[in-house]
Amino acid sequence: MTTNDEQTLSHIKQFFSAYLQKAGHRKTRERFAILEEVYSRDDHFDADTLYMGMKSKNFRVSRATVYNTLDLLVNCNLVTKHLFNSGNAVYERAFGFYQHDHLVCKECGKITEFCDPRIHNINRKVAELMHFQVTEHKLTLYGLCANCVNKNTPHEAEY
Repeated sequence: MTTNDEQTLSHIKQFFSAYLQKAGHRKTRERFAILEEVYSRDDHFDADTLYMGMKSKNFRVSRATVYNTLDLLVNCNLVTKHLFNSGNAVYERAFGFYQHDHLVCKECGKITEFCDPRIHNINRKVAELMHFQVTEHKLTLYGLCANCVNKNTPHEAEY
């Protein structure tokens, strides 16, 4: 972890600590360990994957604590919760990360992030035309990733 990453994580911990205090929640070692685990990841993950990852590192935390802490992190905007293809919740870190959208493969479940400034321009224009204040947007496109398309396409040699 670089010094810049350590400073960012320290800032995130301070933010979370202030949120917990203001909301009347206890500041526990487990909650901060979960926060660190979330911010050590670069992927989308579900609560059970996070739980198993922590167990594999010999960190003792209950599954309920992971779920409850994820809810707190979502509520204070440090984590984003998505309900993609399967309907099961997946999460990703949110603090300091750019607005992006998602491609979700319906075959293998792969999630790919993308960012296109034209989407922001469309949002701004539609909001202007409709006299509407957009506070957030989520765009998820579903289909097949290149690997699944190639896997499902019959090849000439198979005929």
